[in-house]
Amino acid sequence: MSLNKSTLSDFYRKYPNYSLLIGLFLLTLIMFSVVVPGKFFTMSNFSSIAFQLPELGILTIAMAITMLSGGINLSIIAIANLSGIVMATIMKAMIQTGGAPEGWIILLAILAGLGCSLLVGFVNGIIIAFIGVSPILATLGTMTLVNGISILSTKGYVISGLPERMLFIGNGSVFGIPFPFLLFAIVTFLIGFWLKNMPSGLSNYLIGSNETATRYSGVNTKTVIMKTHILSGLLCGIAAMIMISRFNSARAGYAESYLLVTVLASVFGGVDPSGGFGKIGGVVLSLFILQMVSSGLNLLGISSFISVILWGVLLLGIMIVQKYQKKYQK
Repeated sequence: MSLNKSTLSDFYRKYPNYSLLIGLFLLTLIMFSVVVPGKFFTMSNFSSIAFQLPELGILTIAMAITMLSGGINLSIIAIANLSGIVMATIMKAMIQTGGAPEGWIILLAILAGLGCSLLVGFVNGIIIAFIGVSPILATLGTMTLVNGISILSTKGYVISGLPERMLFIGNGSVFGIPFPFLLFAIVTFLIGFWLKNMPSGLSNYLIGSNETATRYSGVNTKTVIMKTHILSGLLCGIAAMIMISRFNSARAGYAESYLLVTVLASVFGGVDPSGGFGKIGGVVLSLFILQMVSSGLNLLGISSFISVILWGVLLLGIMIVQKYQKKYQK
């Protein structure tokens, strides 16, 4: 028993944020299993969570990597919607005219959508890294611009009726595991590897801690910030691919409520809003907790609008607690 206590104590001292998140994960799981018996702790509910979490999860990682560099990306939802509209428009137009196999049309549409998201990420990177506009203002501007393009190009209508093969990306399973969840796991692994092992990923942390010192140490900070925003844009494109497949449609106003949740999940997962600190593992744990809370509230019949209020309260509460934690540590 003493060995177990000692091991837990060591783990807490070494990973305080992970310890807190794992505790909250277990508490949430037990609480909703008791409050909603026979409905929450079921395979169908966990399968539903596994289908719903990936698009939000990938968007959250797109947000988190920019926050780690001391910035933010308010345009993630707008980029995802524009990317999805590009994919859906190409698929609908080419399939109606015919002349090419469906598989090639889907591939071309996905590449075009990802290219679009990369382009917006590139523009964000140029404005922030080379022109020197603050990330919050730069991405607010691109968010407004991209939203306007999406509404103008679709006139606010929904583009629906995507090819059957495309729907597999957001709704299919491989060996019983939801395919979008597999995509999310691959993205999480690759971004975690990039942040921990690649020079630009490690520099992303350093820029968030102290950009001036990082620049004087020989790191090309402008290039790193540029890469971070291009990568963030690409992740939005991948999330768009899952989103339009799951909804079987694309529209300018999809997933608008996700913006707050991506910031909440990042901060809740241990990403410092000022940059420099945070792990992708913590972000993933926070996503699972938030998704379980959302699912539990839904099973209890509580309005989704109340959930949004709850997310806002949680975000403010977490930031206040972190502020006092830092003060106490000093």
